[in-house]
Amino acid sequence: MKLIQGFSKLSKEQKVQFIANRLSNDGQDQNIDAQKVKEQLLSFWHSDKKLQSTFDEFSENTITNFYLPYGLVPNFVLNNEVYTVPMVIEESSVVAALSKAAKFWSTRGGFKAEVIASEKIGQVHFIYEGDKESLKSFFEDKKIDILNSLAPITVNMDKRGGGVRSIELVDLTDKEENYYQIKMSFETCDAMGANFINSVLEAVGKYLEDSLGEDVQVVMCILSNYTPDCRVRAWVECPIEDLAEKSIGMDTATFASKFARAVRIAHIDPHRATTHNKGIFNGIDGVVIATGNDFRAVEACGHTYAARDGQYRSLTNCKVENGNFYFEIDIPMALGTVGGLTKLHPLAKMSLDILERPSANKLMMIAATVGLAQNFAALKSLVTSGIQKGHMKMHLMNILGQLEATTTEKEQIVNHFADKVVSFSAVREELNNLRS
Repeated sequence: MKLIQGFSKLSKEQKVQFIANRLSNDGQDQNIDAQKVKEQLLSFWHSDKKLQSTFDEFSENTITNFYLPYGLVPNFVLNNEVYTVPMVIEESSVVAALSKAAKFWSTRGGFKAEVIASEKIGQVHFIYEGDKESLKSFFEDKKIDILNSLAPITVNMDKRGGGVRSIELVDLTDKEENYYQIKMSFETCDAMGANFINSVLEAVGKYLEDSLGEDVQVVMCILSNYTPDCRVRAWVECPIEDLAEKSIGMDTATFASKFARAVRIAHIDPHRATTHNKGIFNGIDGVVIATGNDFRAVEACGHTYAARDGQYRSLTNCKVENGNFYFEIDIPMALGTVGGLTKLHPLAKMSLDILERPSANKLMMIAATVGLAQNFAALKSLVTSGIQKGHMKMHLMNILGQLEATTTEKEQIVNHFADKVVSFSAVREELNNLRS
């Protein structure tokens, strides 16, 4: 495979032709047809040219669109309001599991949530080779002047009730020679605020360079995606006897005890905690992507928070005491409902419309609650029937798609496995039997 020069300067059509030719010439499968590759890529272009141009501008070197399923979870009761929650996720059974969890808790008081705090963090990382005490005196003397110098950048955010909330000098010279930080906290209201925060930080970095001259070297100015002071809590609770449901298959006290123990295991064992929290993000990511937010930032923050005491642990907690069942999630996340893709992507905008145009704080509560609901659904399956029974039923259609089953074959196979355990080999064998 040869290097190519100037790829970014090619037109979109030329990029498509390039990869079609590359696949047909260099692919291990010599039957790859360049024209068919091109046709497949073009088939995913949006028919609205203006909208397609918008999609192309979201990234670079784009050649087509990559589709993911967009689904809905109805009847989600949160803080006594009923929501229909949009989800973008490709994993089988997540939306179905969430729908069951939403229905389960809708008759048991619903979900509750609250935003604990909503401040974000940004840092100016710099090296200072002068006298430490002189730097501290400079910062104390100039702190107000630094904040005043930011007015042209912060004026609009200030008017909305946001802006800079604090600024401090952090001495880290014990960990890295001559290394300091200016650490700042921000309130960005309904915006995620990354561009605003980074602009402020760069202005502070410039102020340091202009004021301290050759003694200072600004390494970088950047927000932190770890936002422990931008945190939300969601929970459900009910008397233990209200957990009764036919699918549990055991008395409610036993179920509650097993459920709580499963959560405690995820606090003890990082291997289990990783899968446990991954399931939580199955729910959270679906909402975050659907609303045009940054799921990578949300996940990075959540995982860091899960390891805040030095060991990676569950993001959820469960208590069973005094005849009561209590299950909660406490998680930091920074979300926005204005700016970014929230207006540019038509489905992100529609998602926010479906959620009745929530504030950033309300969206935080919705996302956290969906994460809690997904965790409840997963643990409920794990401690009762096992995860595979429900998951593989939902995965059955994916298996049939891989095996290129016809519509008639799919109907017959689905009926056959209505009361049987689904596995890839079992489905393949039954499909072969059907065809023979």
